[in-house]
Amino acid sequence: MIASKRMKRIITVLALALGIHSSFAQNVEFEKANFKEGKEGLKEARQNIKLGDEQYILGPTRYKTALTFYVKANEFNPNNALLNYKLGDCYLSSSYKLKALDHFKKALDLNPLIFPDLFYKLGRSYHLHMDWANAKKFYNQYKLTLKSSEKEMLAEVDKRLAECDNGIELMKKPVRVFIDNVGKSLNSVYPDYVPVISADEDVMMFTSRRPETTGGGIAEDINEPFEDIYISYRFNEKWTAPKNIGAPINTEDHDATVGLSPDGQTLLVYMGKKKGGGDIYECKLEGEKWSKPERMPKPINSDSHEPSASLSYDGKTIFFVSNRDGGIGDHDIYMSTKDAKGKWDKAVNLGPVINTKYDEDGVFIMADGKTLYFSSQGHNSMGGYDIFKSEFENGRWSTPVNLGYPINTADDDVFFVLSASGKHGYYASVKSDAVGEKDLYMITFLGPEKQLVLNTEDNLLASVVAPVSETVIAPTVALTTAKVTILKGIVMDFGTLAPLEASLELTDNTSNSSVAQFKSNSKSGKYLVSLPSGKNYGLSVKADGYLFHSENFDIPESAAYKEVTLDVKLKKVEVGSTIVLKNIFFDFDKATLRPESTAELERLTKLLNDNPTIKIEISGHTDNKGAAQYNLTLSDNRSKSVVDYLVSKGISADRLTWKGYGLTKPIATNDTDEGRQLNRRTEFKIMSK
Repeated sequence: MIASKRMKRIITVLALALGIHSSFAQNVEFEKANFKEGKEGLKEARQNIKLGDEQYILGPTRYKTALTFYVKANEFNPNNALLNYKLGDCYLSSSYKLKALDHFKKALDLNPLIFPDLFYKLGRSYHLHMDWANAKKFYNQYKLTLKSSEKEMLAEVDKRLAECDNGIELMKKPVRVFIDNVGKSLNSVYPDYVPVISADEDVMMFTSRRPETTGGGIAEDINEPFEDIYISYRFNEKWTAPKNIGAPINTEDHDATVGLSPDGQTLLVYMGKKKGGGDIYECKLEGEKWSKPERMPKPINSDSHEPSASLSYDGKTIFFVSNRDGGIGDHDIYMSTKDAKGKWDKAVNLGPVINTKYDEDGVFIMADGKTLYFSSQGHNSMGGYDIFKSEFENGRWSTPVNLGYPINTADDDVFFVLSASGKHGYYASVKSDAVGEKDLYMITFLGPEKQLVLNTEDNLLASVVAPVSETVIAPTVALTTAKVTILKGIVMDFGTLAPLEASLELTDNTSNSSVAQFKSNSKSGKYLVSLPSGKNYGLSVKADGYLFHSENFDIPESAAYKEVTLDVKLKKVEVGSTIVLKNIFFDFDKATLRPESTAELERLTKLLNDNPTIKIEISGHTDNKGAAQYNLTLSDNRSKSVVDYLVSKGISADRLTWKGYGLTKPIATNDTDEGRQLNRRTEFKIMSK
């Protein structure tokens, strides 16, 4: 029953809103007098309305079921205001929100007084169609029907009006992207969503509600199959048919993707409970099998709701979403870092620059370790959740930037992930070309409208948000948005080429601190390491019974995205085995060891302590620049400096010899800078065991 005062306000608004309707269509009730012919159809229609109402009164989680009955009744009689209102209401809470508008318009035409919030829901429907003018018109008309004491609803309408204004501005400058359905190879006729990818974009996992869900159960609260996780691999630019990831990750309850580490070896999942709630769990890829998910400890999980999380490239920081007490809004973004003992430290709210009084969700940290993507209902959202970007610079987060239209729309845009190259992003959406109810889509960022003059491949300039007209058909251009190098390959035995499980340690040579530790896969030997620009890195690869292998990567701050494939062949600890110590550095034209050499020298010391019977030769080598005798003396002095360091660390001198070979043993051409750099090296060789 509509209150008389509210009805008077609505009638007044209708009288003033001359641009809406001057006359209304005839509302047809489901009564015998209106259907003298077709009594059987009327009986069936009434029964469908009754069944639909039984679901409708249970709330939005049952609206999808209610729709199946209401649609049948509407086919019999499409001219009933109340039924059209309920159909619009059900569609507005479904994946097919755009279908709501026609039913609300019909309800308005048949009986504008059917419900007090009809104007608001018309505003929402036009809003979702991004018809900003009509959306604002109906929001404002609804606002006139509200009393000054209805502050919460007035604030809600004002927020919607602001979102419309944001949408108008964002659509003036659409970003240069292609948004493509990833196709039937991944998507099904059922909901597919929350994609997560490895940094090199070779692995994708996502959540789906397919009838073959593990255990075959139906979630009672939404009357749909429980969520399961699926996995697909990319070969030759194509995705393989997704497979259910199976036990122990998928259970008879809700199991959903949350985050994937850049190397694809650690998966974060959301495991729900049949009666609601849920936490973040962690599982590891051990060979070809995933470990049983383990609930992440406090302070990450709590008694509250934690629906989203993302791991940093080094695995030492986690960003996650929670609605725990003390937040700025309902769901806020927090972060936690591992202490020296590997335990997660106190959770820290990212603060008011990132979090708003509204909800945040879908957090994702890039492989560069400083670029954060997340979804928010606040900031300058154009409706629902929009995707935003912020960078951590000079100890603070930058003001979030809306990724713009058409990436963001008036509906919820959430759970966005980006490849390390910055070329492709993935998210789920409901669009006209959808295979099912909700599909996975790939966003291709096109970069600036005109290609810039480039100096070298490593100095590409990127721009994700250069504006163009919607009518422009832009060619794909080279685009790099992340300052990170992806190093990947296979660790294997030098002789047999059999894959090896090995430990990989990434060191900041400048500070001699460990940046991150990883493992190659025990079955395939595959590894992937992210190297954010701006540091000199040492990479050490170790396995039991083998000599360690070292690599050096000096990546300037200006270096853009690069992907390097490097297979590592480990040599066994046996007489004659030789390795190059690529993280030994000397002062220019001197034999003085630089501080950046410390981590490598400590690894060599440990190797000698772990193998107390081996004797080695340290050898120094140069390129062909300069006099041969000078190079011979310099290389001899440098190799002696390494031996002196080892002796100072307690290694017996009778286990060590040194020799300088100068330019006599090149391993590469001396005709290029790259070749000469390879020839300037320090090696060690096992002389006896």
